[in-house]
Amino acid sequence: MTATQIVLQRHAVSIEGTGDALVLFSHGYGCDQTVWQMVRPAISALTRTVAFDITGAGLSDLSHFQPNGRHSRLEGYACDLIEVCEALDKRSITFVGHSVSAMIGVIAVVKKPDLFDSLVLVAPSACYLNLGDYQGGFDEQQLAGLMELMGSNFSNWADVVTPIIMGNPDRPDLASELSQSFCRWNEVAAKHFAYLTFMSDCRSYLPLVRPDCLIIECSNDTIAPRSAVAHLQGTLPNSAVQKLQAEGHCPHVSAPEQTVHAITRYLRSRGRLKLNAA
Repeated sequence: MTATQIVLQRHAVSIEGTGDALVLFSHGYGCDQTVWQMVRPAISALTRTVAFDITGAGLSDLSHFQPNGRHSRLEGYACDLIEVCEALDKRSITFVGHSVSAMIGVIAVVKKPDLFDSLVLVAPSACYLNLGDYQGGFDEQQLAGLMELMGSNFSNWADVVTPIIMGNPDRPDLASELSQSFCRWNEVAAKHFAYLTFMSDCRSYLPLVRPDCLIIECSNDTIAPRSAVAHLQGTLPNSAVQKLQAEGHCPHVSAPEQTVHAITRYLRSRGRLKLNAA
């Protein structure tokens, strides 16, 4: 097996569609690449798409997980993303990242800007903590409580946190599906990644991003509130915000048609779709 094949297999990389442009989907915490299943087919009908599983999620190779080494910081997950992009032997990639993956993509872009044409950041936040004048949405006591519950009873923690993430209290089935997805993660890797996610502060990377960025914002998003999105828009050099009518933190699940429309309109504006695309 070649080095390229090892990387693609390690992250269960899947490729769909045809076309010169490439759109790469990266899932958020607690999910795997199947979370894009209601969005990806519409994009794959217009151009080539790639999706993969973050280390510890889905069908990823857990033997690659290095919690005390490579994966001790989000930068290690960004290095995984860079390796996937390089294994695809493709430049000018449009990266679509949800939640923490949006910041993993930001880090990767700063490290390897030549790989990327543009970024679509779905419900992103550069920092979840309230720090000084910055309002990320959570104070230290709230996050400490979540981390303590996660450490004592992971399944109960998943049941508590997924309704917060998903929103849409009138559609409890969505939170239930997400909770089941959490339980498909390796528990050690999931706990580790949760800590890195909620305690992360990626604000210093934002001014260094050069590719164009579309920020997709939702209403009533507890995880990525308006204050966090406004900070991103004000700090990323080349960015615009598309606010959806969708509520909660996972519009690709709760409002896939709106999400597809936002992404395809952006791809067209960048000239990233085939000439005969509808």
